[in-house]
Amino acid sequence: MRKKCTNLPNCPPFVLAWECKKSTLSNKFMPKRTDIQTILIIGSGPIVIGQACEFDYSGTQACKALREEGYKVVLVNSNPATIMTDPEFADVTYIEPLTVDALEKIIDKERPDALLPTLGGQTGLNLSMDLHDAGILKKYDVEMIGAKPEAIIKGEARDIFKQAMLKIGLDVAKSETVHTLAEALDAADNVIGEFPIIIRPSFTLGGSGGGIAYNREEFESMVLNGLELSPTTEVLVEECLLGWKEYEMEIMRDHKDQCVVICSIENFDPMGVHTGDSITVAPAMTLTDKEYQLMRDASFACIREVGVETGGSNIQFSLNPKDGRMVVIEMNPRVSRSSALASKATGFPIAKIAAKLAVGYSLDELQNDITRETPASFEPTIDYVVTKIPRFTFEKFPGADTTLTSAMKSVGEAMAIGRTFKESFQKALRSLEIGAKGFVGPAKFEEKITDLQAVRQGISIPTCERVFWLRHAFLNGMTDEEIFDLCALDPWFINQLRQLVEIEADLRKSSLPKLDAELMRTSKEAGFCDALIADLVNSNRQAVRKRREKLGVLTNFRLVDTCAAEFEAFTPYYYSSYGSENEITKSDKKKIMILGGGPNRIGQGIEFDYCCVHASFALREAGYETIMVNSNPETVSTDYDTSDKLFFEPLTLEDVLEIYTQSGCDGVIVQFGGQTPLNLATELEAHGVNIIGTSPSMIDAAEDRDQFRDILDRIDLKQPDNRIAKSQEHAYELAGEIGFPILLRPSFVLGGRGMFIVYDMNEMKHIIREVFDVAPGKPVLLDKFLEDAYELDVDCISDGETTVIGGMLQHVEFAGVHSGDAAMVMPPHTLSEAILEKVRTASYALAKELEVVGLMNVQYAIKDDELYIIEVNPRASRTVPFVSKAIGVPLAKLAARIMAGEKLKDLGFTEEIIPPYWAVKESVFPFNRFPGAPVMLSPEMRSTGEVMGLDKDLGVAFAKSQMAAKPALPDSGDVFISVKDYDKESAVKIARGLIELGFGILATAGTEKLLKANGIEVKHVCRLSEGRPNVIDLIKNNKVSLIINTPQGTVPRQNENEIRTEAVKHNICIMTTISAASAAVDGIKSIREKGYEIRSIQSYSQEANPR
Repeated sequence: MRKKCTNLPNCPPFVLAWECKKSTLSNKFMPKRTDIQTILIIGSGPIVIGQACEFDYSGTQACKALREEGYKVVLVNSNPATIMTDPEFADVTYIEPLTVDALEKIIDKERPDALLPTLGGQTGLNLSMDLHDAGILKKYDVEMIGAKPEAIIKGEARDIFKQAMLKIGLDVAKSETVHTLAEALDAADNVIGEFPIIIRPSFTLGGSGGGIAYNREEFESMVLNGLELSPTTEVLVEECLLGWKEYEMEIMRDHKDQCVVICSIENFDPMGVHTGDSITVAPAMTLTDKEYQLMRDASFACIREVGVETGGSNIQFSLNPKDGRMVVIEMNPRVSRSSALASKATGFPIAKIAAKLAVGYSLDELQNDITRETPASFEPTIDYVVTKIPRFTFEKFPGADTTLTSAMKSVGEAMAIGRTFKESFQKALRSLEIGAKGFVGPAKFEEKITDLQAVRQGISIPTCERVFWLRHAFLNGMTDEEIFDLCALDPWFINQLRQLVEIEADLRKSSLPKLDAELMRTSKEAGFCDALIADLVNSNRQAVRKRREKLGVLTNFRLVDTCAAEFEAFTPYYYSSYGSENEITKSDKKKIMILGGGPNRIGQGIEFDYCCVHASFALREAGYETIMVNSNPETVSTDYDTSDKLFFEPLTLEDVLEIYTQSGCDGVIVQFGGQTPLNLATELEAHGVNIIGTSPSMIDAAEDRDQFRDILDRIDLKQPDNRIAKSQEHAYELAGEIGFPILLRPSFVLGGRGMFIVYDMNEMKHIIREVFDVAPGKPVLLDKFLEDAYELDVDCISDGETTVIGGMLQHVEFAGVHSGDAAMVMPPHTLSEAILEKVRTASYALAKELEVVGLMNVQYAIKDDELYIIEVNPRASRTVPFVSKAIGVPLAKLAARIMAGEKLKDLGFTEEIIPPYWAVKESVFPFNRFPGAPVMLSPEMRSTGEVMGLDKDLGVAFAKSQMAAKPALPDSGDVFISVKDYDKESAVKIARGLIELGFGILATAGTEKLLKANGIEVKHVCRLSEGRPNVIDLIKNNKVSLIINTPQGTVPRQNENEIRTEAVKHNICIMTTISAASAAVDGIKSIREKGYEIRSIQSYSQEANPR
């Protein structure tokens, strides 16, 4: 007789005793720990490739979870753009550099009892280990919880991990840990025996410095590079498992030794592509039940042996499709990049549960938030398929290698949910916003490509476009076997993609009147959107939708419920599908939809997600039902408890309209998600959608040259002389009218994509085609470039009657650097009060003229005391989080309430706040990921993230921003100076300042002559073309501590770029503008004289805005 389980009070009735083995481990409920009161969490710092918003999401969840339990949470992170560093999320928040020195000061001040090291990515983990190794944790009696140092070492140090796996009988790839090139060559010959060989540096992020070497020469250069990049000068050389299948297991363990698999994830791409750059699918599609059980058992054995006592871990496996050999590749003894994906895919909040396990709870004591009936010890079961596809921005790094390898290169990702792989795959492709409506791909892949050599190359070399080349392999009649031989994709995936091409062919043979219910249903269940079907049957989207509804093929919304619909789900978290019941519910509340920003990319990042989250919080507080639509799995906006309802859907017109109609929304906010929702605004309005806040026609007026010129004329404001060119020839003609230098840019793009400054007609002819190609069919804008003008960004908020300036940020660099990349100072540090007053008056006039309701960002240039308007964006800008933190006022939250009809005076914000301290924003760049691309600041944005430096002294604030952005300003050593002619005078002053601070000066002949003529002692160094030792030799020998190099013309010359690339590789501070070099000298001086203090953002906010 099978009797009911009585071990656990919260065991549901159908769980029988024999099924509940885990519950017999302990019948006693463990209370949470009461011996700790204060917990320190270290964040992951600025957004970089390999470590993005996922850790803002996990950190935010942990802060909420621990405060819920009554603990005091102290958070340290240098990133101002995240929700996590807002003052209300932790009890005490420090936006300070993530260095051992700064952390010791914080620990000394706050005296935490415990440190949770597993939620801040690799940065947080490495820094926690540094604090442990330096004896600081012991000195202040701080306990590491979640994962002990021994477990972190065992999971992270390649050789120790390998031995641990062999000890428990798990297979690992043949490998050797080496510390010198000689050891590496010996391992290649005697341990591994044949090329290709994989190189994996220890303790680096997103596989940086790693790669696959196919010959000895490549091997030597990769090993040397890896040894330089590894903080422990350690590299693992490993047998190459190219072509093997790759899987990840997201698992959790508690102190009772209960282990659960949260999610199995399969890489679409075979081994050789970093898992962050691969398309991934959950749950794993091609494992047999036996293989899955073996992998599950191996995961539990691994987490137990490594000794992660509580919390989540991510374990990667590889499987040889020929003989079934399974090897463990690596383990992350922390919440990983995939944890966010696994959480969103299953609805199981890994970081939240990990935080609670770390303070003494066990899985069976914690409730599943979604079902509210099952404990967290129930493994999630899902009855749908999730596909994640990475987003790349190679176009920003000309000259970079676009081949995908074991070093990560993607900057974001989109996720989609469907009932089948085909459906979720096509939804994910259209979520990427690269012009693809599905597997048919962007415009350049639509027509059949008959060059078989190009197709073979396209599918055999892993790139972000390989997935679209696969379609052309099918169109050209290649067999599944031929395709497999070229790319080693699992035959199951190849067959699924073939089915998509077959459905496409059926649609092409049909026409709208002939489209029957069966083909329509088949197409929709395979993820074909109405717009794509319209293209294939030569019709339009609206007509297809009408036909579809007439045939009874309706869009249904399903709930994500963690338990394959065994229990009711209480958190409305939806995805769309076809051919199944509709689970959408409606309430009587007023509903406002918030459109997110889609996948992260350079130019549209976490700052916009921050605004969307604030909008949701503010409107929920005001009594509205909030509906979030987004496709980005990394962010807080797609957490199931941020909004009343979450729709994980592509941000396309048809998807948004479907949700709007079925949910019965009263309004939509488009101005918070960056360019993505703005691009939809006009069409949404045309379809009867109520856009709240600034009207789409005014947003368009600010973008339209002619309309905007009329507005400026009406309010008597100037802009640089400008023209609109419809063609290349037209552009040449107009250039003659306005004169060089000229700023060229395409219309309607975000992040300065395709922006260039040209100094003469030759440069212009060289570049113009590229500018037109960025937005085909759209005109190109020509502006007279104001050389050496000061630039100013102003964020305002307006309710249609009152306009208040949130903050003014002066760029450190002169005009010509994209505002997303420029270092900025708030309040402005060199502009006169008279100019700032002019700026205020102009901003108020612009807000009134554009009828702004919500946020507005204006970019100004100031030259010879004249004020020019560069551009106006009546929407949230990427500086909103930074400004909000600097003044202690959540601007996005207020803006959301204003859009819903409230007034600034009722919200208590009617006067500009000028902080009585300095806030410096510095950008962080991914140049180390793209060797060969120009290392430069320009009108095109290239930064992935930002940091904040706060202090009463401007020099110290700047120095702190450099410490946080890394590399920090040096304290001693030799400085290499090479500047363009225009900067020579300033260079003399800078060199004097450096000499006074005890630095040595290095220069090549031209600059050396100038400095010596001004009485400055200089050490001569050869130009790259004139012999050795040159500056690159000195960089490699660690003889240069700072480089000041300002380029002549738009692009650094070849030799300048070689110097900069080498400096990036060796982590040497580079200043590419003379104004930044000057700020650096002030920063070094201030830090030396005054040191720096740490101070919480709450105390800064209180000082700026006493409440």
